[in-house]
Amino acid sequence: MKPRVLVVEDERALVTMLRYNLEKAGFAVAEAFDGEEALLRVAEWKPDVVLLDWMLPLVSGLEICRRLRRSREARALPILFLTARSEEMDRVRGLDTGADDYVTKPFSPSELVARLKALIRRSQSGAGADRLLCADVAIDLAQHRVTRGHRRVHLGPTEFRLLSHLMRHKGRVFSREQLLDAVWGDDCEVEARTVDVHIRRLRKALNEGGASDIVRTVRSAGYAIDEPERAIPG
Repeated sequence: MKPRVLVVEDERALVTMLRYNLEKAGFAVAEAFDGEEALLRVAEWKPDVVLLDWMLPLVSGLEICRRLRRSREARALPILFLTARSEEMDRVRGLDTGADDYVTKPFSPSELVARLKALIRRSQSGAGADRLLCADVAIDLAQHRVTRGHRRVHLGPTEFRLLSHLMRHKGRVFSREQLLDAVWGDDCEVEARTVDVHIRRLRKALNEGGASDIVRTVRSAGYAIDEPERAIPG
C-alpha cells in the first residue's frame, strides 16, 4: 500500500508541483486548500503524514497542528511544516506546537520526500509494536515490563505511560502541555509542573547504578528520549 500524504497548501501551482514529485516518489496524495478542509480530510482519509503550510485561509497551520495534537485519533500523526517563515523563533514555535519537522521555501523536492519518508518510518516503528527499544532500555507493552540491560526497572503507572509515549516518538521534543494531554488525558486538571516530578521519578528509576541518561531536557521546550547515539552520559 502506498504511503498517504495530505498536502495542505493554498498555492495551487505549488500543490501541482508537490503532487507530481510525491506521486513520482510512490506516495498517494490528497489535497486541502484551507484549514477547515484539512481537518476534514485528516478525519476522513486517514493520511500517514501531513505536509502543512503555515499560512492558510480559515484556520492557520499552527492551529491545525494544535488541534491534531489534542485529538486522540490524530495525536501521533506525523506533521511536517512547509513555510516561507525561516526565522529561528518561527521554527521553534512550529516545533513547540507539535510539528515533527520543518522545511522552508524554497526547498529541494528530493529532500522533502526523504524527510516525509523518514517521518513515516519513525511513526510506524512504534505503532502497534509490542516492544519498544532505545539504547539498552526495553519496554514490553504486552507484559507491562521495563528492563535496562538485564535489570528490571520498576515504574509506577504514570511513569510507564510517560516512558512509553516518549519512546514511541524517539528524538521528538514534547512540551509539558503535550505530555499532559498524551499521558494524563485532555480532561485531567493537572499542573504542567507535575510532568517535571514524574520525569525526575522516571530518571531515578532508569539511571539507577549510574546508567547514562536517555531522557533529554530541552530548556523552555520540554523533554525527549534520545536515539542511542545521542544519549547523554549521566
